[in-house]
Amino acid sequence: MKDKKSSMILRLTMGILMMLALGLAPVVSAGDGPIVRYSTQDRFESVRESVELAITGRGMVISSVSHVGEMLERTGKDLGATRQVYRQAEIVEFCSAAVSRRMMEADPHNIVSCPFSIAIYVLSEEPDTVYLAYRRPVSATPGKSEEALRAVEELLDGIVQDALAF
Repeated sequence: MKDKKSSMILRLTMGILMMLALGLAPVVSAGDGPIVRYSTQDRFESVRESVELAITGRGMVISSVSHVGEMLERTGKDLGATRQVYRQAEIVEFCSAAVSRRMMEADPHNIVSCPFSIAIYVLSEEPDTVYLAYRRPVSATPGKSEEALRAVEELLDGIVQDALAF
């Protein structure tokens, strides 16, 4: 386990250094809004695989992958829609037992924030850009679980940062 973790840390460090050396920095649109969005010029398949590695490398299991792009394409025909929204779009869902437990111990109503998800997508109008996005967790009872929710956001952001560094 230590070798796997050391290897991952080394790859992440090398990836970050390479990005910096080449002047490549992911675009981030976070602000104070509910959605955090990054973009990269990498290939969709590579980004999706990097997200999966960043999740499983933390010892978590991916519970499902929603193929949103395929679903919209398939159902759009039945609805009479002609516009292709995404070239590719998937949402990866997963959970962290430790982080989820802290979040729900702080406020049991935070159950609605689980599982965690990260969207990976390419817009039809921007075929060379892959976006990664996640929702900031919001407390079910304002003022009750900020510290636990901060840990959720740090987890989500760390996964995206690691995926971008691969």
